[in-house]
Amino acid sequence: MAQASTTDERVLEKLAEMEKRFVDLESQMNDPAIASDPNKIVQISKEHGQLRDVVTSFRQYQECVTQRDDAQAMLDDGDTDDEMRELAQEEVTSLTEQIESTFVQVKESLVMSDDAGVGAIIMEIRAGTGGDEAALFARDLYEMYNRFAEKRGWKVEQLGFSASELGGFREVILGIKGEGVWQALGYEGGGHRVQRVPETETQGRVHTSAATVAVLPEAEELDIDIPKSDVVEHVCRSSGPGGQSVNKLNSAIKLEHLPTGITVSMQDEKSQHKNRAKAWRILRSRVFDHFEQKKRAERSESRKEMIGSGDRSQRIRTYNFPQNRMTDHRINLTLYSLDKLIMGDLDGVVAALIEHDKQQRLENL
Repeated sequence: MAQASTTDERVLEKLAEMEKRFVDLESQMNDPAIASDPNKIVQISKEHGQLRDVVTSFRQYQECVTQRDDAQAMLDDGDTDDEMRELAQEEVTSLTEQIESTFVQVKESLVMSDDAGVGAIIMEIRAGTGGDEAALFARDLYEMYNRFAEKRGWKVEQLGFSASELGGFREVILGIKGEGVWQALGYEGGGHRVQRVPETETQGRVHTSAATVAVLPEAEELDIDIPKSDVVEHVCRSSGPGGQSVNKLNSAIKLEHLPTGITVSMQDEKSQHKNRAKAWRILRSRVFDHFEQKKRAERSESRKEMIGSGDRSQRIRTYNFPQNRMTDHRINLTLYSLDKLIMGDLDGVVAALIEHDKQQRLENL
């Protein structure tokens, strides 16, 4: 009980700090000098928006506490008549229950606030072991996420892809934007395994293949400053299958971030300018995620966070087509509705992952 009380005190201190920061940001937004600076006002508005839901919940909690204390004061007042005392007692009981439930909501809002504020991601899907079948599975994952995004009303942009001869994807990179996109899809990073009879199998044998998925919050220029001097740009001609030249102009772009060794190649567009813009979007997000992972590791060496870990070697999910079964190994969830899931009906899986992660975060407050 004492530990829970100490934890709650720390949570309340954190919430008070966030509310103070929220008020400070509002003050800055009303400052003509800041309002006239587009970069500053965008950055401040973004942070203000990320804090809004948590602060609103915290203020509702504070209002309940104030009303409960007022009713308790009336109850403690020796001059209060019996009828008013009875009403005050009812109000104290009701508000105490409301305070407890509201505080739970506030804590949940607090631990998930960082994820809720990310509205754009970069998703990279790559074929793993399994040859052509793995590439076909990567395409199936691509279509599954596209359908899910369409249901949620998110915008999907294909940033790059490499096709296999049978119509699968060796690699596909997507930009997905929309409210709650990171909160919902941030858990998809890792190894995905499929068990099924491949289209190329003539004897009906079940094969096991794999694909890897990485999901990164899309970093904006305001989120991370990458000096141009830290990046080497290589320009060359785009090439098609078999090395055939598809564009005589030097339109393909390769960016190399020297401090981290991260590289990005882009040749999908005929325009060098468009390839460069796409490559920078992906590079910025990969470098941002690189440093964010280092921060997370420093903060918590004993615990590996599920969201954003980007650990592609970890097998997170198995798709068994003969049994119409999907198993998420992280939360021991098995569903016998793979046909619906592969068509983009991921709401139940996403909700279970969010709830599991939320409980872990609450336990680690």
